[in-house]
Amino acid sequence: MKRYSLALDLVNDPVLIAKYEDYHQAIWPEIKQSILDAGVVNMEIYRFENRLFMIMEVNDEFSFEKKGQLDAENEKVQEWEQLMWKYQSAIPGAKEGEKWVIMDKIFQL
Repeated sequence: MKRYSLALDLVNDPVLIAKYEDYHQAIWPEIKQSILDAGVVNMEIYRFENRLFMIMEVNDEFSFEKKGQLDAENEKVQEWEQLMWKYQSAIPGAKEGEKWVIMDKIFQL
């Protein structure tokens, strides 16, 4: 099993951050299913102020390309992503249109 760590910022507004968290306490069932269908076995998101940190554990069949293709073909995922973009802000250094960015592991004990 492989693990990825990703980062993303939120719009720095306490009301929007609270709403974003509310959405993530009850994600749409279609979104949960799309994550599982892509090969994600476990996903956790943590927040400090407006910075998000995600840990994804994936099966051997997972690839970001496959997930991107599945997401692009899923109308409900596209609706969710558009909705979430109201709350999200690209992290410094992200490419144009890029949301979550993969972080490099620099230490392990």
